[in-house]
Amino acid sequence: MNIAMISSWHVHARGYANDFKAIPGCSITAVWDENPDAGRAWAEELGCPFVADYEEILADPSIDGIAMTAPTCLHGDMLLRAAKAGKHIFTEKVLTIGTEEALAIAQAVKENHLKFVVSFPHRCRPELLYAKSLADSGKLGQITYARVRNAHNGSVAGWLPDYFYDEALCGGGAMIDLGAHPMYLLNWILGQPKSVPVACAGETAQASSTAGQAAESRAADVSSVFTQVTGRGVEDNAVSVISYENGAIGVSETGFVTPNDPFVLEIRGTKGGVSVRGSEVSYCCGETEDKWVTVDTLPEALPSPQQQWVDAVTKGTPITVGTIDDAVALTILMEGAYKAARSGERHEF
Repeated sequence: MNIAMISSWHVHARGYANDFKAIPGCSITAVWDENPDAGRAWAEELGCPFVADYEEILADPSIDGIAMTAPTCLHGDMLLRAAKAGKHIFTEKVLTIGTEEALAIAQAVKENHLKFVVSFPHRCRPELLYAKSLADSGKLGQITYARVRNAHNGSVAGWLPDYFYDEALCGGGAMIDLGAHPMYLLNWILGQPKSVPVACAGETAQASSTAGQAAESRAADVSSVFTQVTGRGVEDNAVSVISYENGAIGVSETGFVTPNDPFVLEIRGTKGGVSVRGSEVSYCCGETEDKWVTVDTLPEALPSPQQQWVDAVTKGTPITVGTIDDAVALTILMEGAYKAARSGERHEF
């Protein structure tokens, strides 16, 4: 499989390129970059040509797919053009800044029968696979709540690139970058936000209490609180709260201002709960006599998104993590979170 790396802009770009090079039968055969000097230097590192014209890459029949690690603001146009050119796509999250662009890309990917993967690596982790399977098993009862916290100290320690605070390039700050992981995990655990049962008031309440009357519902929504600790112009400390079907609540927490902060996942149901802190998993439910116990044996990790993409193209194996539908769902949720933050009001889906 021949892959073109599209930009060295993202902090994970070099890691992805190294991962692809390590897969047998997989080669990096071209580099494009919006910064020609950076692109030429990276192409030299990778031992492949730098191609200044993106259309030349899309027209090259020897290139099977592209790995998109360009600024987020470029994703919409560049991914759509790649899909229409018949190139398989691996992309860093988020898919696009806005839903309209995401839907156009999804249509082109499906019409051209392409192999598409967005990088959702947390969905491959053993501890999270265990938590998800436990939630799906029914042992925890009806799931009512999930919280995911994913944060680091990139702003405080100064190692995050300055351009990660450029709203025009990124579409936002901590939530659209690091907060994408909690967002796609909440969709994975709770499903896409749908209509939510609500308590009724006045005459409506009286009517709803009548036998045979369905409960009222309102559109699912998201509320956000985004703040700036370091004053970089975008949020570096952020929380979004999402309502899901059957009244479940999801909480996405992220930030660039927290050192030594372990990844946290909590799932709660009417009969128990499961918690992940770092790599440690514990749960309680009826089978543990409602006592919290630590899990000693976890499932195997899934192949990485990078490996799944290459295997799908070269072997025809199924993609289980980061499909085009997953990518669109994340874009919808993320766009809603930012609309809520900017308006100071709930955003309804």
